[in-house]
Amino acid sequence: MKTVIDGLHRVFEHRIRLGIMSVLAVNDTLDFNSLKAYFDVTDGNLASNLKTLENENFIGVKKAFVGKKPNTKYFMTETGKKAFDRHLQTLEAIIQRRNKGLTGKNTSPN
Repeated sequence: MKTVIDGLHRVFEHRIRLGIMSVLAVNDTLDFNSLKAYFDVTDGNLASNLKTLENENFIGVKKAFVGKKPNTKYFMTETGKKAFDRHLQTLEAIIQRRNKGLTGKNTSPN
């Protein structure tokens, strides 16, 4: 029997990576500087967390130039969307089970 915890993905345990996925879930793309401002982190910290998500194929990267300045934008991939949705659904199921336990309701068959 699988437990509800099986739906959680370890990559999302880090608050910055969870945050990145959260803001990309509601924005088509965000550039590096926007993400940096959201989380108030160093360039290196943000870059390493972005690389982790990119290595999992959870985010994609679009590089371009704005004038003569490089501009890197990030977006959530379909793989990332599915993994993040599953992670959130699992968290919601855990919360619902906890809430049912607090109210004394038990929906398990005897």
